[in-house]
Amino acid sequence: MVQINLPKNSEVEKGIYYQDKTGSKNIRKVNVYRWNPSDEENPRVDTYEVDMDNCPSKVLDILNKIKNEIDPSLAYRRSCAHGVCGSCAMNMDGKNGLACTKPHSEIEGDINIYPLPHLKVKKDLIGDLSGLYKQYESIEPWLKTNTKVETTEIKQSQEDRKKLDGAYECIMCACCSTSCPSYWWNGDKYLGPAVLLQAYRWIVDSRDDEKKARLKKVADELKLYRCHTIMNCTSACPKGLNPAKAIAELKKMLATS
Repeated sequence: MVQINLPKNSEVEKGIYYQDKTGSKNIRKVNVYRWNPSDEENPRVDTYEVDMDNCPSKVLDILNKIKNEIDPSLAYRRSCAHGVCGSCAMNMDGKNGLACTKPHSEIEGDINIYPLPHLKVKKDLIGDLSGLYKQYESIEPWLKTNTKVETTEIKQSQEDRKKLDGAYECIMCACCSTSCPSYWWNGDKYLGPAVLLQAYRWIVDSRDDEKKARLKKVADELKLYRCHTIMNCTSACPKGLNPAKAIAELKKMLATS
């Protein structure tokens, strides 16, 4: 997985140090990025000593323990805790991923937790995904068919159904897009790997009647061709998907259409 360059602790104001009060001998230091828009203070990194003898195996478990037992002011997203909803996407040990599926045992030394890189921060570990969702909306991610009877079943062969594998499983967690340098530089215009993967998913769906229109919509130098095949997106995907391959397929379709 590609390492993301985030601010070092020395480059962010040192915050509060929470010492362990349990007396445990199995303690790990957890450094967490903190910022509250209602405060005038600069972003800071708070350090928590966490008793690992009474903490389950994932990074999300650490954050839950901190919030429930040490510092209830800590803000982060979480929901399913099973790698399905994508809510708890963040940067851990310099790598984007889902806190609910990332074992803290895989991180050596101090555990450093930041929000997803190159997003505006709403609070602490919560990045602003509104821009990403607007881009997602722009590709119109729903089935478009000329069938006038809504109750008519649209059948699909097994071969056509297999074309969707590796695309429909995307949970829109934004781990891939926020690890992409092209998206960092042109996020206002370049759709990014997450949205382009979703565009591909509908373009190759045999039940959809708007393939040409969908291709035309993404056939733009900034929307699509800002992808330089760096492959950070594929390395960062916590679901093991390959957005870079889907983007390459879109370029191939446009070249042969």
